[in-house]
Formats: sequence, C-alpha cells, structure tokens
Amino acid sequence: GTWPGGRTAEPAEPSLRRLSHYLLAHYQKGTRPVRDWRTTTNVAIDLMVYAILSVDEKNQVLTTYIWYRQHWTDEFLRWDPARFDNLTQISLPVESIWVPDILINEFVDVGKSPHVPYVYVGHHGEVQNLKPIQVMTACSLDIYNFPFDVQNCSLTFTSWLHHIRDINLSLWRQPELVKFDRSVFMNQGEWELLYVLSRFQEFSVKSSDSYAEMKFYVVIRRRPLFYTVSLLLPSIFLMVMDIVGFYLPPNSGERVSFKITLLLGYSVFLIIVSDTLPATAVGTPLIGIYFVVCMALLVISLTETILIVRLVHKQDLQPHVPDWVKRLLLERATVLLCIRDRNKFSQSRTQSSDISRQVENDSTAKLNHYGCEDPRECEMVGGARPAPAFAGQAEGSPLMHGVLHEITAIRQFLEKREEFRDVAREWLQVGYVLDVLLFRAYLAAVLAYGITLGTLWSVWRDA
Repeated sequence: GTWPGGRTAEPAEPSLRRLSHYLLAHYQKGTRPVRDWRTTTNVAIDLMVYAILSVDEKNQVLTTYIWYRQHWTDEFLRWDPARFDNLTQISLPVESIWVPDILINEFVDVGKSPHVPYVYVGHHGEVQNLKPIQVMTACSLDIYNFPFDVQNCSLTFTSWLHHIRDINLSLWRQPELVKFDRSVFMNQGEWELLYVLSRFQEFSVKSSDSYAEMKFYVVIRRRPLFYTVSLLLPSIFLMVMDIVGFYLPPNSGERVSFKITLLLGYSVFLIIVSDTLPATAVGTPLIGIYFVVCMALLVISLTETILIVRLVHKQDLQPHVPDWVKRLLLERATVLLCIRDRNKFSQSRTQSSDISRQVENDSTAKLNHYGCEDPRECEMVGGARPAPAFAGQAEGSPLMHGVLHEITAIRQFLEKREEFRDVAREWLQVGYVLDVLLFRAYLAAVLAYGITLGTLWSVWRDA
C-alpha cells in the first residue's frame, strides 16, 4: 500500500475502464470489422413477440411489440481475459462500435421504441445487441372471415446496403424453438398468437447482387367471443322472432305491423354495428354478407305477409276462387302439406249453402202464409187474390203489399251477404294453405342458410 520513503500508492485503474480504453482507443466504427475483406460477417438474429398492439384493417397496418436480438463477431473487439482480471464480457456504447444496417422491409412508420444505449461484447469478439422494438408494418390483412379470421403478417429482416458476400443472415435459435415461443407474449388482448414461422432466402433485383433475407411470419388469430355476443346473437334472435311471427293469424292484421317492427329494429341494429365491422377497400367480410342476407330474408317475409293479408282481406268485389286454385291448393296442397283439418274446408262451404237455402225456405214459407206461392206473383196480383181468411179485409191490401216487398228485399240481401261471406271464406282458406306453404319454404331456406354458415364456420375453425 505504500511506496519506499513513506509515500502512499495510488489505486490501480479498474479493469472495466482499462478494457474499454483498450478496445476503443484505436477502433474505427466506419468499416466492417474484419481483417480480411473477403470474410463474410454472419449476423444471427432472433425474434420474440411480446404483444399485438393494434390491427388497422382500413390502412392494412399491423402494430406489434417485439424483442429483437442480434449476434455477430467483431474481429477488433478481442482481448485476453488474463490481462484484465479475468474479465470475459463488457458492455460498450452502441454508438462507439460498428452495427449492421439490418432493417425491416415492411416498416411504414417509426414506433415508440425505447432506446437501449449498450451492447454486450465477449472476449472472443461476440457482440450481442438486444433491444425491444415497436414495429408498425404493412400487412395484407384478409377480413373475409371476420370475426373468425387468422392473419399472417411477415417481418423481413435484411441489410439495406450490404449484399450477401459482406453480410449474411442466419437464425439464432432453432426454427422449432422460435415457432412456439410464447414465453413473453401478453395473452390478454383481442388477438392470440398461434406461432411464428421463420425462413431464410436470397433476394435480388434484376441483375444486381443478392441480399440475404430472414423472414418471420407472425400468425395471429382474433378472439371472436365479443363479436359473437354483440353481433351474431342479436341477429339470430331477430330472425327467430321473425319465424315465430308466422304463427300469428294472417287475417288479424297484427302480423304486418309485427314484421315491419322487426325490419325497423334490424335496420337500427345494422346502423349500430356498422362501426364495429372492419372497413376496407379490398373486400367485404362474410359477416356483412350475412347481415345483408338476413335483411333480405326479413324483406321476403314481410312481402309474403303482405301478399297473404291482401289475399284473405274481405272485399265485396272479390271474385270467386277459380276451380284450378281450389284443386291445387285446397285438395292437393293440403295432402302434400299434411294439414290435418283440411276436411273443414268443404264443410264450411256446405254450411254456407245450407244457410242460404234455409233463409230462402223461411221467406217462402212466410209468403205462402199470406196466399202467394211466388213473391213475383204477389207483386203482379197486388193483393187481388186474398186468402179466404182475409177476404173481409180488402182495405189492408196496400199494407200487405209493402210487407211482401220488405220480405223480398231482406231475402235478397241475406242471400247476397251469404254469397260474399262464402267467397271471403274460400279466399281465407286459400290464404291459410298458401301461408303454410310459403312458411315452410321460408323455414327451409333459413335452415339451409344456417347449416351452410355452420359448416363454413367449422371448416374455418379446423383450418
């Protein structure tokens, strides 16, 4: 601790400081760190996905946060550990040494990445550059299967200036270890990391020199639970209510208002969810087509309801049902549709004719009571042939003549009304059969549509 003569010795310079001065005193960072220019600098790279920050479908931009690592050998950063207190590793400022110009080809914007000012250097010249990067890259996003979509975005690392004879790229770890490495991935967001594929390739433009490229394919999948609850289930509920609405009687008038209310509610629902659907100029997601088809089914259902209501509506000028319609709908269609109460159709028509005959017989009996076999005979005679029981009451013949006129008018009115009722009843029966036929066809179309969507969803899930 002391020099001869009693002077105190100064402490020796620390090993880290001596080594740093030794390495950087004559170091030139402007040239590639090889002693023979023919030697290729091999840069091993590695990537770990930390988080999926955002997926912009409209601008086709993917924002990720990755942990990026580089490893290469610098022939001018070597030392003997025995000379520096067995020091085998040191951290040096990244601005003081040569760093390869490796960039990501898909970069579209500079993210908010933290700056790491140091690199690790080993005594054999191994340099390790570890840094986190917020990557904003262009990606061809396919939203056709939204919200069950899987996106595959590539990150291509390459030297922007040096060709493959100067800088070559390789993978730091085995491809299998990189593929299923989720050790640092934040797994609580909208997107789920499936795997990361890696591939090396050479790239050249026309007759220029080749460049080394290392591609990482980040495959992510959207979690569809939120969109299933907020988009698909309300639409399915409205379609179920539309099917249930067919059980309302077609002649009640409530079905039309019910269908219009459903259509209005579905329109409002589409306006609300329009901001949730991804908007791109490339294509339309399948769920958008699904909503349009559901809207078309609701419109078809409303059109069918309006047709049936117009058919069964009671009108005084309605013509009789054509015979071919009766044979086609009231006879064959009832057998085809397995309508159990089809026998009541003929019974109702028989009852209406019986009522007409009963009214006619009653009026005729009343006329015969007064001595007239036919009302027209009474009109022609005008009371000239009174019954013997009324022979002494000739002064009452004008009153009797008026009563007969009233009875004749009532009988004609009843016959006409029963005829109108019979026509309306026939059209109502036709409307009921046609309503059942169209409802089953509509139900078959909805079921086929649902089975198709379920099959497609199963195929996408397995894929």
